[in-house]
Amino acid sequence: MPGPLSTGVGSFPGTDQRAFDEALSVVLGELGAHEPGLPFLPEVPGRGATAGMVGRTVGLVTELDADLQPAGWRLTGTSGAPALDQRRARSLLAQDLDTVEEQATGYAGAFKIQVVGPWTLAATVERPRGDKLLADHGARRELAQALALGVADHVRDVRRRLSGVDRLVVQVDEPALPAVMAGAVPTASGFGKHRTVHPPEASAAVEELLAAVRDAGAEPWVHCCAAGAPLALLRDAGAQGLMVDLGLLDASGHDALAESLEAGLRVGLGIVPTTEPPVPPGDKEHVERVQRWLDMLGLDPGEVADRLVITPACGLAAASEGWARRALETCRSVAAAFS
Repeated sequence: MPGPLSTGVGSFPGTDQRAFDEALSVVLGELGAHEPGLPFLPEVPGRGATAGMVGRTVGLVTELDADLQPAGWRLTGTSGAPALDQRRARSLLAQDLDTVEEQATGYAGAFKIQVVGPWTLAATVERPRGDKLLADHGARRELAQALALGVADHVRDVRRRLSGVDRLVVQVDEPALPAVMAGAVPTASGFGKHRTVHPPEASAAVEELLAAVRDAGAEPWVHCCAAGAPLALLRDAGAQGLMVDLGLLDASGHDALAESLEAGLRVGLGIVPTTEPPVPPGDKEHVERVQRWLDMLGLDPGEVADRLVITPACGLAAASEGWARRALETCRSVAAAFS
């Protein structure tokens, strides 16, 4: 029977360009050269703030200018003249895509890229006069619109570069969304919390980005490795895939994933540890865990296995190089066991 895919969440260990080149080699070797794999554009945040997931996404938002401050990224206006750090982020991403274009010559199949979603970006990036964009309803709306435009351009650029890719997946990372909706994001002073963002507004911003991804010719998935992920909201906003850390799900999360599988969505199960444990689980243990989960939900593996995606629990930036490679090997082996 057709089995699950295997892929990574995004990040890899390392601090220099050599680390990115090695990460890409591992990704293409483990996931691009063997079934059932979904290769992806790796992130190596150890190279600096311009290489992290927020920095990369800020670099895509060409409608808004930003620079790096001691507290992190801050918007500076809409002059169309981005600051040095934002230009560096754009340049580094273009350099990484050049490397992918070179190493993936002749590759035909599916490929995945990652961007940060509007709510995690609003909870991370500061507005010009300080505090997070989350504090300003107008600013976060403007950010969501600019993000949708920037990501659509990014999708078109990747499609142009990787002409052999027949299916492009865009993974939207929203680790801060549960905290945003729970009113748990601290203010700049640290003494208060930002106001709760209610489901209709939270859904609308995500929906705008996911629609832009689809309109640009890609398949939008959403990844949230935090507890309390609003999976039903993300599905209803237009996500065609949901990726989670399986160990963080509550009862409603399990139910939402079951409903998503039955509705035909892809579901990414984060089951492989992100750093090497004292006694790493074997492939058989991972397979049995997935089988127990499907059994708990009353789902037939023969009917839903081709919609599953096996992944690490989250990114691999804190792993050793050896474990990062082994984690992807394990994901591929576990996925293959269902075929």
